[in-house]
Amino acid sequence: MRMEEYTIEGRNAVIEAFRSGRSIDKVFVQEKCQDGPIQTVLREAKKRGTIVKFVSKERLDGMSEAGKHQGVIAYAAAYEYASVEEILALAEQKGEPPFLFLLDGIEDPHNLGAIIRTANLAGAHGVIIPKNRAVGLTGTVAKTSAGALNYTPVAKVTNLTKTMEELKEKGLWFVCADMQGDLMYRLDLKGPIGLVIGSEGDGVSRLVREHCDMVASIPMKGDIDSLNASVAAGVLAYEIVRQRLG
Repeated sequence: MRMEEYTIEGRNAVIEAFRSGRSIDKVFVQEKCQDGPIQTVLREAKKRGTIVKFVSKERLDGMSEAGKHQGVIAYAAAYEYASVEEILALAEQKGEPPFLFLLDGIEDPHNLGAIIRTANLAGAHGVIIPKNRAVGLTGTVAKTSAGALNYTPVAKVTNLTKTMEELKEKGLWFVCADMQGDLMYRLDLKGPIGLVIGSEGDGVSRLVREHCDMVASIPMKGDIDSLNASVAAGVLAYEIVRQRLG
């Protein structure tokens, strides 16, 4: 799967993609373009809450595969997004307490794909990602997930902390990974739980961390100070699996 399979170029092509109901992750529009078709693109994007970025013509020329962008390029999701409700319904169907992954700003598609694969193998019911400052379901993510996207639903939300508040009302507890937290083996990670993993560079943001009930640290014995985000997700996920089995 190559990324260009999910790149849509040209005004009419992007408008048709929106109107056909395709999941569009981002739209890039040439700065100062304000004619009718561009206004239609902006209207359709606003209606669906799609992120719009205004960029220079040079940037669009660099992104374009076909050289016919007409001032607009859209990135379509390789897979359809689920809703948070559908993820919770999946847990209910299986008769299991919900186990979710929440990703706070993962920008590397290889990391996202690897985390979705881990979520599937650990028996998580779904993954929640934010719309802003995070990678969506690109072709690279789909390829790296090694088929897991066919089985593990991914929901995209506007506000991660608001989603966490709503899930707390449904009985979920949240644990995030942080070097300053309590040793993960000492925490009670059973029951309905959301595992929060932060971005590659900055970790979990302050606001998201404040919404977590527990902060877990992974014991480190080496000479460097942190694990890759997808590896940290795997280590913590399997501590949750161990406790759920026990």
